Amino acid sequence: MAISDRLLGYLESRKNLAGGACGLLGLVLTFTGVAGPYWPVVVAGLYGAGALLAPPERPPVPDFPTPSDRLEELRADLARLNGYLRDVGLPPSVAPRVTELTSVLGALLEPGQGADALAQDPEGLHTVARTVRQDLPEAVDSFVRARWWHRLAPGQESPERHLDRQLGLLARETVALAAVLKEADARRQETHTRYLEDR
Repeated sequence: MAISDRLLGYLESRKNLAGGACGLLGLVLTFTGVAGPYWPVVVAGLYGAGALLAPPERPPVPDFPTPSDRLEELRADLARLNGYLRDVGLPPSVAPRVTELTSVLGALLEPGQGADALAQDPEGLHTVARTVRQDLPEAVDSFVRARWWHRLAPGQESPERHLDRQLGLLARETVALAAVLKEADARRQETHTRYLEDR
């Protein structure tokens, strides 16, 4: 930090403002004749007392990302993932599973009710982030690498079957999350209905 920045920071600080206010009080005492010939000492002493008594500067609170910010990042990551899935050349046998999974993920992240419910569920948000950023890309990348090796040494279980099972598990987990979020909204509605009836 440059000296001019530190000086500017001190000029705007609470200590300088409190000291300046007390120094002005010393000038008022001087003009009313109370300080007498020692007015510079009185003004400087009051400035110093004000600067010492002023509360210290508080560091700013860290600006952590909100759930809405995280949803925006996840939407961008899902769009990149969809581009990767289009370019990677997946076999037609797994296309329905990929479409199902990315459709549910897209619906959960779509602005509105799904995203609002997801933003209030940290565990669900973590599940979606893990699926988009880790599980699905890893499953597809493992398939692409295994497919190459399978061509060199056929006879083992096909990489397509492994990928299909992995996609099925991920889709089941994502659909279950959507059901949990839907159930939470339904419970919230029922609770509000009971509240209104009791009132």
